[in-house]
Amino acid sequence: MKNAAKYSRGYYMPPVKCMKWADKEYVDHAPAWCSVDLRDGNQALIIPMNLEEKLEFFKKLVEIGFKEIEIGFPAASETEYEFCRTLIEKDMIPDDVTIQVLTQSREHIIKKTFEAIEGAKNAVVHLYNSTSVAQREQVFRKSKEEIIKIATTGAELCNEYKKNAKGNIVFEYSPESFTGTEPEFALEICNAVIDIWKPTPECKVIINLPVTVEMSLPHVYAQQVEYMCGNLHNRENIIVSLHPHNDRGTGIADTELGLLAGADRVEGTCFGNGERTGNVDIVTLALNMYTHGVDPELDFSDLPTLIELYERVTRMRVYERQPYSGQLVYAAFSGSHQDAIAKGMNYRKETGEDRWTCPYLPIDPHDVGREYEGDVIRINSQSGKGGIGYILQQQYGYDLPKKMREDFGYKVKDVSDKAHKELMPSEVHSIFKENYLNITEPVDVVEAHYVQKSDNTIGAAVTAVIRGEKVQCSADGNGRLDAVANALMAQLGTEFNVDTYTEHALERKTTSEACSYVGITCGGKLFWGVGRHSDIIVSSVRALVSAINNALK
Repeated sequence: MKNAAKYSRGYYMPPVKCMKWADKEYVDHAPAWCSVDLRDGNQALIIPMNLEEKLEFFKKLVEIGFKEIEIGFPAASETEYEFCRTLIEKDMIPDDVTIQVLTQSREHIIKKTFEAIEGAKNAVVHLYNSTSVAQREQVFRKSKEEIIKIATTGAELCNEYKKNAKGNIVFEYSPESFTGTEPEFALEICNAVIDIWKPTPECKVIINLPVTVEMSLPHVYAQQVEYMCGNLHNRENIIVSLHPHNDRGTGIADTELGLLAGADRVEGTCFGNGERTGNVDIVTLALNMYTHGVDPELDFSDLPTLIELYERVTRMRVYERQPYSGQLVYAAFSGSHQDAIAKGMNYRKETGEDRWTCPYLPIDPHDVGREYEGDVIRINSQSGKGGIGYILQQQYGYDLPKKMREDFGYKVKDVSDKAHKELMPSEVHSIFKENYLNITEPVDVVEAHYVQKSDNTIGAAVTAVIRGEKVQCSADGNGRLDAVANALMAQLGTEFNVDTYTEHALERKTTSEACSYVGITCGGKLFWGVGRHSDIIVSSVRALVSAINNALK
């Protein structure tokens, strides 16, 4: 990259070191959350939401638990104004939910904004003007004093219009493009606004510190926030709010460090939708807290429903690898990952462990409405025997012996590799049945009778069909399965040893069947068969016959 020299650092460090936040380990309580999906999120859409879609989204945000929801810029368009009026006139805003509206520091816009919220029980009027060096020099071409005058004039107008307004109205001020503003100047303009609004314990003021454009590493923003928190007038009556964007891809980190630095509130969107690279993703922020044992006070226990609504009304898509929300974030294709996850799941069952410590999964998928089956272990040519065996066990009840899992794993991977696709659990099951279960060609045992001998051996009289011809054969053994194996070896003229035999009950809704696994060594190779029947003896013989047929093939 040959043009790096033309880029300069557009941010400014505080005049003093502000590093108290670095002594804190994690965010230990939920901030006040404000969803801006219906404003920032909506203005970033190729096709903005219509009224019905906005109303549906608003209801979902309330259901999730948002107590503050920015619903738009009502003076900017008739659609925004109509949405605000519809919510108020149809009494759709719960008493414990506050709507937030945005306004520039211009009198006709402030006037229209107060008209829009008339009748609202609780509202935040969010005033802003840009303060960065780039905006002052290039866009407004105004001095610092003139920029402060824009803010203070707007603050005074808000006071005037509030005198005749009903309901509980809270003021919020944003020095837009805060991250490109000298911290001393950002502090000066915010304090000028605070001095006009005169916050009290009963009516606090929100000072919002937006990362309008990310310009620095997150630790720089944390220092900027800490500087502001330590020097704002009337701090005990100020709610310091964060509004990070994601230009450098560190919006989450900006927010978390900003909260450590003393902020009280976060504005963001579900799944991070917003202008350019987006706003901070509140779902990720909240669930990051959750994985540290902190209640985020938002309910994301049914992410699939929220995702369906979001994708439908925004025409956007939740990226498959987006933290917590993506379709594939709980999916393991790697064999070693699958093996560790499967063992972790089994460990929880065996020990009754309450804490979530499963390898590779920072959160229990069940907690966000996802299922283990089909979500966690996914099968393709990269999968391992552990994951493939786990799918078969969890969804179909087959608990394969360890050596057999390896044999079956190679068969499944071979199919996936040749088809060049992921295999669904039903396809894995089909491969299992086709290769191992109750195989009756070219040999089948249709009947077997047993007799106990005086020397404690078992005699078996076997009726078999071999390559279409019915035959009778018999032999003794140290058990029923051994006797049948000896009879078939004599009839077939083939030598093999029963290397492995295991069995278990295969529970189903109303019946219980026996499942048997037999591995035989023939010609120096190991071959497997599986039998399934209501009678354990029959299932074991079927498993033996299936293994013999695999050897004969």
